[in-house]
Amino acid sequence: MPGPSQPDTLTPPMNQLLANLASWRPIRALVVGDFMLDQLIYGDAERLTGDAPVPILAARKTEQLPGGAANVCADLVAMHAHVTAFGVVGDDHDGGLLRKALTDGGIDTAGLVADPARPTTVKRSLIGLAQHRHPQKMFRVDFESREPIAAPIVDQLLERFDAALAQGVDVVAIEDYAKGVCTEATCQAIIERCKRAGIPVIVDPAFIEDYTRYRGCTSITPNRSEAELATGISTDADANADHNAQLAQALMQQLDCENVILTLDKHGALLLERSKTPLAIPTVARQVYDVTGAGDMVLAALCAARANKLTWPDAVRFANAAAGLEVEVFGVKPMPFERIYQSILRQSGSVIGKRRTLEQALIEVKAARREGHTIVFTNGCFDILHAGHIRLLREARKFGDLLVVGLNTDASVQRLKGDDRPVHNEDDRAAVLSELEAVALVVLFDEDTPTKLIETLQPNVLVKGGDYTKDKVIGHDLVQQWGGRVELVPVLEGRSTTGAIEKVRAK
Repeated sequence: MPGPSQPDTLTPPMNQLLANLASWRPIRALVVGDFMLDQLIYGDAERLTGDAPVPILAARKTEQLPGGAANVCADLVAMHAHVTAFGVVGDDHDGGLLRKALTDGGIDTAGLVADPARPTTVKRSLIGLAQHRHPQKMFRVDFESREPIAAPIVDQLLERFDAALAQGVDVVAIEDYAKGVCTEATCQAIIERCKRAGIPVIVDPAFIEDYTRYRGCTSITPNRSEAELATGISTDADANADHNAQLAQALMQQLDCENVILTLDKHGALLLERSKTPLAIPTVARQVYDVTGAGDMVLAALCAARANKLTWPDAVRFANAAAGLEVEVFGVKPMPFERIYQSILRQSGSVIGKRRTLEQALIEVKAARREGHTIVFTNGCFDILHAGHIRLLREARKFGDLLVVGLNTDASVQRLKGDDRPVHNEDDRAAVLSELEAVALVVLFDEDTPTKLIETLQPNVLVKGGDYTKDKVIGHDLVQQWGGRVELVPVLEGRSTTGAIEKVRAK
């Protein structure tokens, strides 16, 4: 057995990881497992019933979301994957709702088999809303069958899987919630087919004692409790690196897999690759709000990372970052690749504050756009900041969700304003802008106009002062091409950097 786990050193590995993320490409993934419909019923719970101390939920809205393996699909799509779902739904109304939720999310449902003998798995959660507080889950009702799927259903599932595999696949994920789809026969058939095709299979196991069904997979990602149950090895909650390595090694021997990734909550993960020393990979401390979907996110992130040729250590770092973002939000929420990339940039120290290169700004703009946010752009020299600047930026922020400010470099200002400008250098000007609440990002540009920034970032709203007309605003034609608009903010009379400089000189 390899020696004790070695701690991961964060900064040097990040350099290669960031280089790989910069060349991220779309992939094709197949997801096999237990597909569920998450029904979230939100309402006010302000009183109890008259006949028992039971809260009454006055329902206000209902959401139908992909859950279980379906959530893995949604996570992969957010990471730029083309995904086909393979599982079983009932021949019922809820099955139709689940198919629609998947299809609306850009997921191919050709691998979903309708089984009239079982219901669609539904997790119905009652969620109380309270003013000034986060939503709180009050109760959950499950509709499901845990019986193994019948042989004819398995045959249909594998027939459709074979057809998809023949079209070219980068990675296969198995998400097992012990609802009857991931039987030994199904999993072994999937793993054997992928081995012959040279396709990696990554498994998020169920909380079960016998992992025989996963034997021969490429990688498996249990948490410590799952690994303890499957191996019969008991550790305490604060198990040290040796104990974690013992768990991982036992699983590797049991399953004959290439590696084991043991997820350790706030302690990150332990990676054991065959014939290598176990590697403890830490994670960044997070404000944990809801752990729902964290396991799904880890599986999806590992699949996307490995399909993009990241090393296993880098794939685990990427998955750690993705899961960390997931636990900070309520419920399950797919994290865009760009948001994960942004998080890793921050971890690496590559970005500090609000100043960004154009390439870095584009990552955040893409993430915000995928989340439905409106991107606003304005630009200027912002040499001696005055009330007119403040008004422009404050009003610009009101037109959307993310305000990006293009800032002329010193050389650009000098060409535009003369040899005695700017008064303050670009670093100082960027620092001052970064302290303003309205400003989200500051991007320097060396050209005489911000045309390149506008073309690259493609803002929804372009904002300038009211001393322009819309047809004279640089980039107005570009923004209108992609359906954006130009907004003008009235200027404050008598406020200008040039005027301020002249007053100082006069005195």
